[in-house]
Amino acid sequence: MKYKSIVFCDFDGTITAVETFAGMLKEFAPDLSEQIMPLMYAKKLTLREGVRKILESIPTRLYPEIINYAVTKPIRPGFKELLDFLNSQNVPLIVISGGLRDMVKTVLSRPENNQFLITKVTDIFAVDIDTSGEYLTVYSDFEADTELVAKVKVMSQYNALETIAIGDSLTDINMALKADLVFARDRLKDYLDEENKAYLAWDSFFEIKNYLKAHWQIDSVEEQ
Repeated sequence: MKYKSIVFCDFDGTITAVETFAGMLKEFAPDLSEQIMPLMYAKKLTLREGVRKILESIPTRLYPEIINYAVTKPIRPGFKELLDFLNSQNVPLIVISGGLRDMVKTVLSRPENNQFLITKVTDIFAVDIDTSGEYLTVYSDFEADTELVAKVKVMSQYNALETIAIGDSLTDINMALKADLVFARDRLKDYLDEENKAYLAWDSFFEIKNYLKAHWQIDSVEEQ
């Protein structure tokens, strides 16, 4: 199926208002995170190597606590409204996370104003975990090159006239470079400045919704 537009959205620090996955790694593997995370941010160590090394150092018995860590993490303002708007326009929103699928699903399955956001998301791509051994084992259907979840590889599964990326950090660089329209915040802005890639700075999802409304020339009557 070919879409007129499709939105690919990061999760950690983008949909969540705080760095949920990175925060969890620091909480459950503090020493290794302190060593490895600066190397990943400086692009001296790949995400694929670094994240796997940290995750696979964590005992499996802690996995329920890891998922519980995400339960109370706040969602950035306007995400529900953006989803409602995109749904009204038949524009899919695909969540692509370099973090854990179970954390993504936990946060998006919380009731927000008596609605479950996960029902409005078209699909979720993230890291899966095997908990059958003493320590966590990472696996991903889209592992490639420098990433555990190669976001461009996920994007290639979809056919759209316009691709839109929303992100905030290191895991979103390749996705942003590939997209036609990019909404960037935090570290991602600096990385894209280095790459001379145009983007729109944003803080809340309300801003993204309002921009897309104008961009697609949609009035309030049509939106309803």
